Amino acid sequence: MSDYKTYSMELGGRTLSIDIGRVGKQANGCAFMHYGDTTVLCTATESAKPRDGVDFFPLSVEYSEKFYAIGKMPGGFNKREGRPSENAILTSRVIDRPMRPLFPKDMRNDVTLECMVMSVDPACRPELVAMLGASIATSISDIPFDGPCATTQIGLVNGEVIVNPGQDDWDKGDLKLTVASTAEKVIMIEAGANEIPEADMISYIYKADEINKQIIAFINNIVAEVGKPKQEYISCAIPEELFAAMREIVTPAEMEVAVFTDDKQTREHNIAEITEKLAEAFAEKEEWLAILDEAVYQYEKKTIRKMILKDHKRPDGREITQIRPLSAEVDIIPRVHGSAMFTRGQTQICDVVTLGPLSEAQRIEGMDPNITEKRYLHQYNFPAYSVGETKVSRGPGRREIGHGALAERALLPVLPSVEEFPYSIRAVSETFESNGSTSMASTCASCMALMAAGVPIKKQVAGISCGLVTGDTDDDFVLLTDIQGLEDFFGDMDFKVTGTHDGITAIQMDIKIHGLTRAIVEGAIARCKDAREFIMNGVMKDAIAEPRPTVNEYAPKIEFMTIDPEKIGDVVGQRGKTINEIIKRTGVQIDIEDDGSVSICGNDAKGMAEAKRMIEMIVTDFEEGQILDGTVVSIKEFGAFLEFAPGKEGMVHISKLANRRVDRVEDVLNIGDRVRVVCLGKDRMGRISFSMKDVKNK
Repeated sequence: MSDYKTYSMELGGRTLSIDIGRVGKQANGCAFMHYGDTTVLCTATESAKPRDGVDFFPLSVEYSEKFYAIGKMPGGFNKREGRPSENAILTSRVIDRPMRPLFPKDMRNDVTLECMVMSVDPACRPELVAMLGASIATSISDIPFDGPCATTQIGLVNGEVIVNPGQDDWDKGDLKLTVASTAEKVIMIEAGANEIPEADMISYIYKADEINKQIIAFINNIVAEVGKPKQEYISCAIPEELFAAMREIVTPAEMEVAVFTDDKQTREHNIAEITEKLAEAFAEKEEWLAILDEAVYQYEKKTIRKMILKDHKRPDGREITQIRPLSAEVDIIPRVHGSAMFTRGQTQICDVVTLGPLSEAQRIEGMDPNITEKRYLHQYNFPAYSVGETKVSRGPGRREIGHGALAERALLPVLPSVEEFPYSIRAVSETFESNGSTSMASTCASCMALMAAGVPIKKQVAGISCGLVTGDTDDDFVLLTDIQGLEDFFGDMDFKVTGTHDGITAIQMDIKIHGLTRAIVEGAIARCKDAREFIMNGVMKDAIAEPRPTVNEYAPKIEFMTIDPEKIGDVVGQRGKTINEIIKRTGVQIDIEDDGSVSICGNDAKGMAEAKRMIEMIVTDFEEGQILDGTVVSIKEFGAFLEFAPGKEGMVHISKLANRRVDRVEDVLNIGDRVRVVCLGKDRMGRISFSMKDVKNK
């Protein structure tokens, strides 16, 4: 008799089943998830005591992909899974974002959510299973959690809406929408879309929300049967008596003066002075000094939220719909293939585009069999100096990877096809200065840099972020267009939307509260549409209105040709000898596909033309009467051997060298001579013969 319970429901036309108590019994909560043949182990664990010295809730989310799940050996020498893939990092972030707000804000115990992919059924995406499993494992555990939440994915293929699509439909569809909800409200939205109109996107979001409510009812039944009582935790909230003492020394009016300025550095200086003043006043209260920085942060937060909510007064004096001052320019970096800079207030991004042959596309080793390489890459860097800090760079973190992926999704729908533009493309966004929503500035800068590089994108794309401050009721809220860093830190939402004039291409929504009403979601999407139209019609259009007709002079040029697939071996040669010789002589890069497609890439037009001539010569059979130019590579007593292209030679008999008797080949030719010959066809032995003396007669 089994000592565990299994719960099942029909979801998207397939059976979702969860084993509780079967494995992972020492974790605080464990859900062994099965959806079709996809299996994901999800666990939630919590430390016994709060972590010392932190002023935030230490939540860690790990989504790990095991290659045995798809019957593959890991690549590399070690044959062991290494650092998480980009997909794993992005999935971890999508699990984190809806769940983090549901934990107590004043809890400091470490919590780790781990989701391990053990088997993959392409019809049932493991990412979705992990999102559900993390919520279930936490909900049935004794970890304080104001859930459950549920997640649904929506795809759109040929106009048909698909709930929780399989991998094929997810990859090829016009919509990749992920929505997480509590029982009452939407709590997270992530989307990549092929210019989906705003009204349609809202309907898809709330279709997912309806399904989430059904899943939550299912989870609640599981919790009612096997859920553990939630344990008490040590609250690390700031004592109210400390706030009262602070208000006596620094009045709310004084705090308002300190924080309401459009210059980030001035504000930080003012807060530092206030902190120093309070530290002097509380010099004898060591327990207060230990938490003073957090207390000042909370005081600043309450002040700003009150002014925004009650008076619609923003820290920098803007109206709630007003965008910060904008500027844009292209070609700011010499000799690169394309560059642009976009500035919005104290947020500034420089994007640089590099073009290369298709062979330089990034190779992908992951769970999705449909994606083995990426032709377009967008990468985002966030150095410490951009926020006036000093910190050694340790490479891109999860935030940087997430921001890069968001801008990448934003621009994918407008990129030209491989047939239209046979290049691999890398865009790198360098953050020069940051004060809120650098990912949206990165989208704008990348769009302009692509056009400056001569990439024939179909339409302009811009992005903007909308913020939120809420009151005590669902109807008491203020939406803020173009939030700066302070409004992000102290507000309740960071709702990023990118798109063209015709529709949405990407969404990423982060919130710090227990969900959004439909009025907030619809208002934020509408506000973002107005703002991105303003940006595209203004500074972006003024900087560069359309893609340049040709690629930059420093970018490689690419020429395509097609050969008979059966001739590929002739071009490549034994162990690559022939093709490598062509590359060596011409300085180009050559890539050959199995279907006979050949791309020749280089910066020198003459070298590219010569490489094309050589390939054409190699794959073309000799015909009688054909005039050819060849180089003497060998001299024998009976004639000379000419090379017409690497790996393709022919012989001129001594009797065919001139219209006179030739006793020695060396009397007419030397090695290295470039000569013109005519093909005479096959001789009596079936060999192809050539003549120098008969060229004039042809």
